[in-house]
Amino acid sequence: MGRMQSFERITVVQAARDLFWDKGFDAASLADLEAATGLKRSSIYHAFGSKRGLFDAAVEDYQDTVIRPRLRILTGAGAGVGPSAGRASLIAYFAELRSAVCALPEDSPRRGCLLVNCAAGLAAHDDPARQVVDDYRSELTRALQDALRAAGSAPGESGPDRAPERARTLASLGMSAMLLARVNAAESVALLDTALDQIRAWFPQDAPAAG
Repeated sequence: MGRMQSFERITVVQAARDLFWDKGFDAASLADLEAATGLKRSSIYHAFGSKRGLFDAAVEDYQDTVIRPRLRILTGAGAGVGPSAGRASLIAYFAELRSAVCALPEDSPRRGCLLVNCAAGLAAHDDPARQVVDDYRSELTRALQDALRAAGSAPGESGPDRAPERARTLASLGMSAMLLARVNAAESVALLDTALDQIRAWFPQDAPAAG
């Protein structure tokens, strides 16, 4: 196979991405990848070096097209006006996740999060994959901290910065919800509702934030 045009590569990578998203790395066979991408295994190896090389390309595409556009909702909070922008960005982020879970049919390959799904499989015994998943957790937690700090302190609150602790809580709820989305969408939605309720409890809409 000759060198793929960029649009062909994107099509192939995203087809493989959805297969890995659905089945995970280990369960996605080369025959599955051939069927999903329309490439023979020799072409897959020529273009990506290995099944793992194709997986790495799929993860990179997932981060660029799914993860980071969502995180921009949070990281852009500081550009807003006042603490209300931070609160609004937190609510928008979890509301978008909730909408995504509710909108997908049970047979969709895009249920949950490819990286969170990976944490229960490949990342358990593969150091590079483990690093990718942990880097995602760190990136999500930092983005949540940015939005929490933009939201300011809760009314009547003083003392140490609570953003790191609250970011861990919200990140855990979000990642757990994305894992459960594959097996129990209703419980996934309930976890995301818990995150939304917690944000509203920390930052009541009609109460001014403490300075």
